Amino acid sequence: QVQLVESGGGLVQAGGSLRLSCAASGRTFSSYTMGWFRQAPGKEREFVAAISWSVDSTYYADSVKGRFTISRDNAKKTMYLQMNRLEPEDTAVYYCATVSRRYYYTPKKDEYDYWGQGTQVTVSS
Repeated sequence: QVQLVESGGGLVQAGGSLRLSCAASGRTFSSYTMGWFRQAPGKEREFVAAISWSVDSTYYADSVKGRFTISRDNAKKTMYLQMNRLEPEDTAVYYCATVSRRYYYTPKKDEYDYWGQGTQVTVSS
């Protein structure tokens, strides 16, 4: 049973930073692509960033490119999202997710099979 647990959300002023973490358990972490998604009130869940199992490929939504950095520590079975220069538009519940196919890289939300419970990020203006 794959389990994903996010942490690190909170309230921050515009221009500030936060680092989200996603701890994984239940299978071999290093064989699977991981991703971050977010959902703002009244909006659909959207892709934020993804990182391949081998750490050598990352992909970002245009809205966060240059401000957010995704990373992972396969030894600790943990993924991170460093968020800098936060904007009020970044306010959302942030979810980590992973795919069920080994060695498969995708940014497509529908291809992620396991999800965490989410962590709230609120950016005040």
